[in-house]
Amino acid sequence: MLASILKDLSKAVKPGITTQDLEKLARELVFKFGARSPFLNYDGYPAVLCTSINSEIVHGVPSDRTLEKGDLLKLDMGVLYKGFNTDSAVTVLVGGGLSLDKKILIKRKLIKVTRESLEIGIKEAKVGKTLGDIGAAIQKYVEKSGFNVVRDLVGHGIGRELHEEPQVPNYGNSGEGEKLKPGMVIAIEPMVVTGDWKIKEGPDGFVFQTKDGGLAAHFEHTIAITEKEPLVLTR
Repeated sequence: MLASILKDLSKAVKPGITTQDLEKLARELVFKFGARSPFLNYDGYPAVLCTSINSEIVHGVPSDRTLEKGDLLKLDMGVLYKGFNTDSAVTVLVGGGLSLDKKILIKRKLIKVTRESLEIGIKEAKVGKTLGDIGAAIQKYVEKSGFNVVRDLVGHGIGRELHEEPQVPNYGNSGEGEKLKPGMVIAIEPMVVTGDWKIKEGPDGFVFQTKDGGLAAHFEHTIAITEKEPLVLTR
């Protein structure tokens, strides 16, 4: 369900629409599936969708803000169905296009590296591996690519609650942290920035932004740990 919703939302992104337009669509799509939103009213959060733009990392509240060509938009949402939660995020370049403008090229590289770092983290999500193996693999790839991973915001366990133990950092040391066991379900969500990894809270008390004004990208999947391969539930 969530994969389908995020695909439809990504297709709807274009210059001139507002993030509130996307929120309206997200609500319609969740309702169409007969599901609920775990984000709405979570710690007072007023929407089903998070829309974070450019230097905003996560938890941006949809508003009357109009999207402009070249904006880096993070779409993050969850679905609650039959007592269980999923959580997923994608980053979209508003207006897309094949511009060779230097700023656009950096944004495209940031999106690519963040998406690939998630896949690299997922490959480590196997029985007997540790949470440190996931974080170390993500961090190594991101830093090798010239970017940084945010430290103060991390992935998490997920199930009957949206946020459960354990925390799943996007940095760390191989072999450290909790061992992965069959039946665990975790949300892996690298948040990658062009500048320093330090963050600040935005004026509304919900959104988190880069402290230095650098750009941010975010991708997330909900993963089940199985005896064989990691099962990506939000693909």
